[in-house]
Amino acid sequence: MEEAPSTKVHESLPPDPWLTRANEIRTSLKSLDRKQWWMWSSAVLIILLLTIGVASFSFPWLLRTGEGNYSFYLSQAVRGLVGLVLIFSVYSVYQQTQINRIRGQLADQMESVAKVELLTEEVYKLAVLDPLTNLHNRRSGEQRLFEEIARSRRHSRPLTTLLLDLDDLKQCNDKFGHDAGDMMIRAFADCLKRAIRGSDLAVRLGGDEFMVILPECRAEEVRHVLGRLQGLEIECTGEKVSVNFACGWADYQPGESAQELLKRADEALYTDKRSAKDSSGFRRFTSPVPAPVR
Repeated sequence: MEEAPSTKVHESLPPDPWLTRANEIRTSLKSLDRKQWWMWSSAVLIILLLTIGVASFSFPWLLRTGEGNYSFYLSQAVRGLVGLVLIFSVYSVYQQTQINRIRGQLADQMESVAKVELLTEEVYKLAVLDPLTNLHNRRSGEQRLFEEIARSRRHSRPLTTLLLDLDDLKQCNDKFGHDAGDMMIRAFADCLKRAIRGSDLAVRLGGDEFMVILPECRAEEVRHVLGRLQGLEIECTGEKVSVNFACGWADYQPGESAQELLKRADEALYTDKRSAKDSSGFRRFTSPVPAPVR
């Protein structure tokens, strides 16, 4: 399935503050890496100098001086080595302090970013997802339907909308309580998520009503999805309760609006409900309502 083209951001829009914060964190990490590299390079250099100094003391003839001056040069060399060690120690303490400071700043920044990500996720759940089922809510589902219709128009790809309505939810609530009704809705939602593809979208419209958007799917292929929803049961106070549903679907026709598509699917859903009552509960999944001739 071909993805929708990416939307270009206008140049006049202000920069994303969290993207700027992420860039700052990356810059700080690079600075920390550089400081650590210089610290280790300095350590290697000092160790090398000390090694050369110790070697020079072990072999006095390398200094190429007279015996009388040897003790003088030895004293000066020791003082120089001690000075180098002190300077290196001060430098190491300073660098370690800087590294610890940067690490503290990074820890604070990462904590802030983590909090923002958590808050963003919670806002996303409230704005897009249904809290009971974790399916997409009506608003986000309708927005996705508009997008899929636009894609179907551009590329002449098939698109089917499926509407589902649970049977006997009220009776389940009256007999076992509202917790059992919520359990039925969640169980059906979980089964619905497993029954569809990754490119499809399951939506809870509200109450016991659901919608499934099926891109790249023709109306005659919907029965494969419906077959995966059959035989679902939940257990309420030790009693098995079947989760039955009515359904109706419609294949998108070029030129029709989202409202017209949903209206045809809703008419097919009503026809399926009526057929179930007429046949004493036996449902045959009637054919979708045909699109009007244009």
